[in-house]
Amino acid sequence: MKVGIVGAGMVGSAAGYALALLHAAAEIVFVDAKPDLAVAQAEDIAHAVPFVGAVRVSAGDYDALAGAGVVILAAGVPQKPGESRLSLLSRNADVFAAAIDRVRAAAPDALLVVASNPVDIMTGIARKASGLPSGRVIGSGTILDTARFRTLLAEHLGVAAQSVHAAVLGEHGDSEVLAWSAAQVGGQPLAACAAKLGVTLDDAVRAAIDDGVRRAAYRIIAGKGATWYGIGAGLARIVQAIRDDQRAVLTVSTLTHVAGIADVTLSLPRVVGAGGVTATLLPDLTAEETAALHRSAQVLREAAAGLW
Repeated sequence: MKVGIVGAGMVGSAAGYALALLHAAAEIVFVDAKPDLAVAQAEDIAHAVPFVGAVRVSAGDYDALAGAGVVILAAGVPQKPGESRLSLLSRNADVFAAAIDRVRAAAPDALLVVASNPVDIMTGIARKASGLPSGRVIGSGTILDTARFRTLLAEHLGVAAQSVHAAVLGEHGDSEVLAWSAAQVGGQPLAACAAKLGVTLDDAVRAAIDDGVRRAAYRIIAGKGATWYGIGAGLARIVQAIRDDQRAVLTVSTLTHVAGIADVTLSLPRVVGAGGVTATLLPDLTAEETAALHRSAQVLREAAAGLW
């Protein structure tokens, strides 16, 4: 499958590199407002390809996206140290929306995968601007937050992260909700697994993990200016699910109408395959978690008001 990447900065290039290493695309095409940057990223990644397999990597203008099955939208300005994702909105919305018509003209059948922050709102803008059904416009949402949650739980328990099933819901941002009550390890409830392993899982541990997940981006941005490897791999994972029609359950962001939440774009566990998002699997939550999810939805609803 051919994959286009609009935005050849750190997130877009990390996604392209992950796609190449994972053999998640047969062809990768970069498009950027700085053509020299797109060419340089494509050439650099192409030089890694002989070590991993056969992937064609190139750069071009929007017309080079013709025939793409997926287009990743990673254009926009980066998040500054201390800046929330929502505060990026006014700076990013104009930059982002301008690309949608050109993408659709070049690749009308492509699914859109949105990475630009604030990703939930940008996904909503992309859905409206593109005219595509909501399931064919997928935001990376909390796929990275979920990976962080699983990683920290795995480290605390002393197990592989792949054996941890836990999700972060709602906004990809400060109001996100860690669904502790639904977390499982090896098919067992989290608390039961921790007890069998002899590992403490008290309020202090939970608070530390919550902070580790919720504040991860701020710490990384303070240390190196931006985050890109984790989200690059997450974007490649979404593309894999689409390309192979895996119907994988991933916490991605789309327009939501479930459990009293309506007309807002946020993340829940979704079934992702060749047609995009085909179903939502809302986990059983506590009353406190449900209330927090509704608050997260309201944060996003208020931020998006008047934009579309």
